[in-house]
Amino acid sequence: MAAKYDLKKSPSGKFMFNLKAGNGEIILTSELYESKSAAENGIESVKKNSPDDGNFERKTAKSDQPYFVLKAANGQTIGKSEMYNSASSMENGIKSVMKNGPDARVDDQTGD
Repeated sequence: MAAKYDLKKSPSGKFMFNLKAGNGEIILTSELYESKSAAENGIESVKKNSPDDGNFERKTAKSDQPYFVLKAANGQTIGKSEMYNSASSMENGIKSVMKNGPDARVDDQTGD
């Protein structure tokens, strides 16, 4: 299975997407967007910004679990990862977003 962006409508009526790797694992989750077009712009931003390692901010949660945030050139957060059990797992997640982000197809599940 190829990597894909699942574009969805949240229960609150806002839009969001998950980037899924070829194995179906969610590797990046977006913020909530007011409109479908804003979410689609977010996907384009991931495609554009994900190949550059410098756009990933490595962080540690209060629970000491590592995670990452993908930022656009303007510093805005585009999406974030799950919590990982180790820094090496987080780095593998970043590599997966870098590899899959630019070319993943969009699966529009919004019904709009």
